[in-house]
Amino acid sequence: MVEDQKETTSFTFEIDNFWEKEADVIRSPIFSSGGGCEWYVDVYPKGYGAVKDHLSVHFGVATPESLRLGWKRRANTSLVLLNQSGKELYRSPKYCYFFCAQLLKWGYSRVSTHKKLKEEGLLENNNKLIVQVEIKVVEEGDITGNEMLDVRGFQVLYSQVTSATHLLQDHPDIAVNFIPKIPLVKTAYMSALLGLVETLNKPPESFTETELNKAKRELNELTRAGFKLDWLGTKLDELSFDDKDQKANADDGDSLVEELFKVVVHSWNDWKVRVGFSHLLHSEKID
Repeated sequence: MVEDQKETTSFTFEIDNFWEKEADVIRSPIFSSGGGCEWYVDVYPKGYGAVKDHLSVHFGVATPESLRLGWKRRANTSLVLLNQSGKELYRSPKYCYFFCAQLLKWGYSRVSTHKKLKEEGLLENNNKLIVQVEIKVVEEGDITGNEMLDVRGFQVLYSQVTSATHLLQDHPDIAVNFIPKIPLVKTAYMSALLGLVETLNKPPESFTETELNKAKRELNELTRAGFKLDWLGTKLDELSFDDKDQKANADDGDSLVEELFKVVVHSWNDWKVRVGFSHLLHSEKID
């Protein structure tokens, strides 16, 4: 059921026998909204990505091939879950998400635990889940490739949006205790983190001892800045050689970040020269 009111699209669909579903994802029918987009809703009963103890719900662009090359949309979204009797189990805040060809899906990774859903009234013998969503396209246009985008508080280049988005979706608590507040410093640290993740995704046999020691120093510095990176530390431990120089090299972290910061500042200034400083005042935002 779809209702359009003042450009806000309301869509409702029902999932019968919710607790009996074995599928990893349950997809809604496709529905349309303003901005020339068709959408779907994905419900993940077992959680999405690294989040395994929560129900997750995502919005997705259903037919991106029907949109012109280089399209982009920003859309306000909200979500309500009800049980069969109409009792409200969950109501989300309103979020504004950014969609493009490289970022087709966004959503709520930690909606509610199964335990809380049952406590709130989604019981075994009355287990129809009603999903109500609202979506309103607030901006449509074309990607230029020069955008600096805000991905949950971190300004990143357009080319980094997909990797930053996936990182923050798969590890939603990663920046809860992040310390730096200056936008440019946050950009430097996020760039370093994305680079480290990319490095550690290389085949294990391709690493040298020097590269692993450098990765350990970067991980230490990123952790000191407040990133929650236990999962990355585990991955690095699995790759690591026994090295006697680790302790000696551990004190080089500050100079490493200083060099990184200089590189980011240079890139930032170069970007401003290329696209014009005024663009900083109108950068896209992904909440």
